[in-house]
Amino acid sequence: MNENKSEKNDDNFADLFEKSYIEIDSLEPGQLIETTIVSISGDSIFLQLSGKSEGVLDKTELTDKDGKLSVKEGDKIKAFFLSSKNGEMLFTTRISGDKAGKAVLENAFENGIPIEGIVEKEIKGGFEIKIGDSRAFCPFSQMGKKRIENPELYIGKNLTFKISEFIEHGRNILVSNRVILEEEHQKQVEILKKTLLENMTIKGTIKLVQDFGAFVDIKGVQALLPISEISRSRVDDIYKLLSVGQEIEASIIKLDWQKERITLSLKALLADPWDKAAEKYKIDSKHKGEVVRITNFGAFVSLEPGLDGLIHISEINRDNMPGDVLKNGQNITVQINSIDTQKKRLSLKQVSSTEEDEDYKKYLEPESDTYNPFANLLKEETKKSNKK
Repeated sequence: MNENKSEKNDDNFADLFEKSYIEIDSLEPGQLIETTIVSISGDSIFLQLSGKSEGVLDKTELTDKDGKLSVKEGDKIKAFFLSSKNGEMLFTTRISGDKAGKAVLENAFENGIPIEGIVEKEIKGGFEIKIGDSRAFCPFSQMGKKRIENPELYIGKNLTFKISEFIEHGRNILVSNRVILEEEHQKQVEILKKTLLENMTIKGTIKLVQDFGAFVDIKGVQALLPISEISRSRVDDIYKLLSVGQEIEASIIKLDWQKERITLSLKALLADPWDKAAEKYKIDSKHKGEVVRITNFGAFVSLEPGLDGLIHISEINRDNMPGDVLKNGQNITVQINSIDTQKKRLSLKQVSSTEEDEDYKKYLEPESDTYNPFANLLKEETKKSNKK
């Protein structure tokens, strides 16, 4: 009884094993399979197949522009059968022109197989694409990710497309390059979702500078660096600080994967001057500063990058507007009235020239707390200066 069961199991296994050979032998060029990478050696990736035949894929197909392999042993991938050569089953993840007969292209259309083609010329509404012996049409709207400004730049390029329409047995073929780029972009987004975190410091390259900020490329995904996050001091001209192609290191301050928005900050990597402001700017102490902004209610004075204080209009002149007394860029001496480090507020008072003179005189007096042993020397120098 057990022997009979064993014989039946052996027969079933033998049947399945035999069927697996038939299944492999019946593969047609362009046919899509899903399989597992069993090993990677040299320039080849070996795929798991039934029977004794091996599936072989060119390693360069799954290598990015930086030479890094995007897969590893054990990963499942989809590949398209090309042909059998010297006992090896050759596969590809995309179909190039020399492999693209009409039957292969139709299979590529039905299974969403990427194909490679050469942009031959610009025609009305788009481009003529040569794929093997066939001709296809790619509309302007389906070439690249952005609106095309210079169509001639695409002529002669070998690009990857997907067939969106295959009509009249291949007499009319419509292709899209944009779909390929969007799929690649989405794959990169999925990778970054697993690796990027808020408050993480990352490196990127500036791709575009605008008045409101800069767009930064992070491994193929675009992030925004707002102008308010560039420096702790006010940025009046972003173009003096940033340029296209510049590499930067910034902190991720916001991740919104639903809207696919990444917000960066250079400012977050700089020390906050408010952390030590209470120690440095004591009440009634005097400091040099620069007028950086004038409003109807007062003037803001920068004591150091990222630390501004306000001279209220009541501290300037009740009979005049702040702009009548102070000017942007003017260097003045101010006195600290009050400081609130939690709210990051600093109240200032402008020190008049008379008050500065009084401070200087006190500095020269022997009985002053700020007596300078070189006071006599300073007096002599002052006398000489006055005589001149």
